[in-house]
Amino acid sequence: MIVVLILERVPASLRGDLSRWMLEPKAGVFVGRVTAQVRDRLWDRAKARVKDGATLMICEDVRSEQGFSFRQQGDRSRELLDFDGITLIRQLSCAPQAP
Repeated sequence: MIVVLILERVPASLRGDLSRWMLEPKAGVFVGRVTAQVRDRLWDRAKARVKDGATLMICEDVRSEQGFSFRQQGDRSRELLDFDGITLIRQLSCAPQAP
């Protein structure tokens, strides 16, 4: 199963931990082919160590219409929305809306 994990503002020790299982082609972006069990354990490690940062996991999912699924933890500048099995991403604005 192909997994992409994107990290922002996380401890360097987490990046080192993930590099044992996945490649880091760009700072904070990890990609690898792992089993579902390893994927879930890596996600649990990432979630536990994200404090002020964020992590987003994109994983291959044959049950999904799109063929992949998302998991998100931390910074909520983008919201994952499910529309009848299709995941869309909405970027949230920090600026207040005019009446």
